[in-house]
Amino acid sequence: MKAMKLPKELQSFLKAAETSREETLVFTEKKRPVAALVSLRRVDRESLALSTNPEFLKIIETARKEIRAGKTTSLEALERKFGVAAPNKRMERTRKTRRSS
Repeated sequence: MKAMKLPKELQSFLKAAETSREETLVFTEKKRPVAALVSLRRVDRESLALSTNPEFLKIIETARKEIRAGKTTSLEALERKFGVAAPNKRMERTRKTRRSS
């Protein structure tokens, strides 16, 4: 990723990006998208780094393909395989009943 100081001519685009909050501003040329501008005021560096990392994006796409193909493993199967239970298993609630006097 490359960083540079925002030229004064583009300050209005920055204000537009911040105004649009979560929306991305897409620049087009001959009706085709060529660039995008997103406000990073509420984005942490880790999220930004991951979202622009081609290797990470490839891992995500591979996982999505596996899910679409039905290549998944349930949590219960993993627990059986490794002989452990998830630490946040739902606890069965026991109802306390009131006794009539």
